[in-house]
Amino acid sequence: MKYIIDAFSWIEYLEGSEKGKKVYEILSSDAENYSLSITIAEVVSKVKRKNGNQQLAYNSIISNSKTLEITSKIAQEAGLLHAEIRKKSPNFGIVDALLITAARDIKAKVLTGDHHFKQFNEAVLL
Repeated sequence: MKYIIDAFSWIEYLEGSEKGKKVYEILSSDAENYSLSITIAEVVSKVKRKNGNQQLAYNSIISNSKTLEITSKIAQEAGLLHAEIRKKSPNFGIVDALLITAARDIKAKVLTGDHHFKQFNEAVLL
């Protein structure tokens, strides 16, 4: 199984919450784990704003997942998906669209706790 781990999941993991324990189980399994480079920015920003150890957060992501870069094809498809979903869900973010599109591209699941993903087969909700 392949997973793309979103910022929500990484924050839960770093905080050691109940949902974070589920993330830990996946990271400890034989699954292939990925993070978008933009997710690294999201997590580091959130940890920094909470006066946490952003270097530890960064190191945790880098050591537990492969970094997945956004190709121009994924970016285009994410833009189209974002425009379509925003008609129904005005708070659906561009990073969410990038996660779904990247997951489709590499045939992975998005590990998340974000309610915006409920409508997608690619999502595994914590």
